[in-house]
Amino acid sequence: MSPTRSDAGVAASDPHDGLAVLEARGSTAEAFGIPLAVLAELTHRCPLQCPYCSNPVELDRGGSELTTEEWKKVLTELAQIGVLQIHFSGGEPTARKDLVELVQHASDVGLYSNLITSAVLLTREKLSALADAGLCHVQISFQGNEPMVADRVAGLKNAHEKKLEVARWTRELDLPLTVNAVMHRQNLHQLADIIEMAVDLDADRLEVANVQYYGWALKNRAALMPTLSQIEETSRIVEEAAVRLKGILTIDYVVPDYYALRPKKCMGGWGRQFFNISPAGKVLPCHAAESITGLEFESVRSNHSIAWIWQNSEAFNRYRGTGWMKEPCKSCEFREIDFGGCRCQAFALTGDAGNTDPACTLSPMHEQLFKQAELEAASDNNRFLYRNFSGGTLETGDNHGA
Repeated sequence: MSPTRSDAGVAASDPHDGLAVLEARGSTAEAFGIPLAVLAELTHRCPLQCPYCSNPVELDRGGSELTTEEWKKVLTELAQIGVLQIHFSGGEPTARKDLVELVQHASDVGLYSNLITSAVLLTREKLSALADAGLCHVQISFQGNEPMVADRVAGLKNAHEKKLEVARWTRELDLPLTVNAVMHRQNLHQLADIIEMAVDLDADRLEVANVQYYGWALKNRAALMPTLSQIEETSRIVEEAAVRLKGILTIDYVVPDYYALRPKKCMGGWGRQFFNISPAGKVLPCHAAESITGLEFESVRSNHSIAWIWQNSEAFNRYRGTGWMKEPCKSCEFREIDFGGCRCQAFALTGDAGNTDPACTLSPMHEQLFKQAELEAASDNNRFLYRNFSGGTLETGDNHGA
């Protein structure tokens, strides 16, 4: 389906007026409204080198990042068009010297703010200043439950101990805490202990997020892919803990696509419930969207409002809804439930973002994908390609291990 490009009326006459754009009619996005929450990737700079990082392989350099005033303008516009939550992420958002100022501005315009952080750059004074500026929630990533595994995955010595310290400060300052644990073959054996760690830290919520394979994770797939028996054990541990810890810890669980029978509704469906703003200001339907070559994404530095970009940009409308679908998605009874799965994964594995996500059993590539997962999971390839601006650095032989 060709994307609907209704630029008529007030939306065309004043593309800067976000509210006018949202009131216009004819866009394929009209039925969805504006997302309630937006992810702001303030920077791609980060002291960690996690091999599964969701950032693109081609990272935005510091010199291309939006300025303080540009981000404040973005925050104001988001609040004006109805966004309620802003999630400050990266890279590592605390690498920005203006983070307290940005949190304060988000608070001033009425946005609920969440800090998604590795925590390793935070001091207690900085965290306290963020709380005073109106920060509402902190999410800290953990790579394991003890330093040997966690610091190796992060590629940074003493990272785990610092994370624990910041998590305790977070609760001392009475800020809600989420523990984000990205799981893979080389740390899944620690899951039960990670759950107990989250309880001990008085976290409200734990994300047990199995690695999703695009970007840096796709480069490291052979070192990260869990075995099927690991996933079965993970599911058992999570199910048991969810019952035992009901009312104490909320646990979110994401199964890896390669072992699924049907694809996940990625980000709620392309251009339906979510958008992301990159460090350089590009407005994206998901974290990995720039991996799809041939799509051009509008920037907040353009002469269009964010609302116009959401409603009318070609990239957002390319895979909205179901009209773009080919078979077997086109006639599938689940087409308006999973929306064909992940467009970025379809592109990465088939070369065409319009194809069925191979995580689906109806994809002609599904069987091949499952066998590839089993093969890589059984391999002894445990060496990481660490994420950095130089395109990645292979872990040395002295450091890698199961």
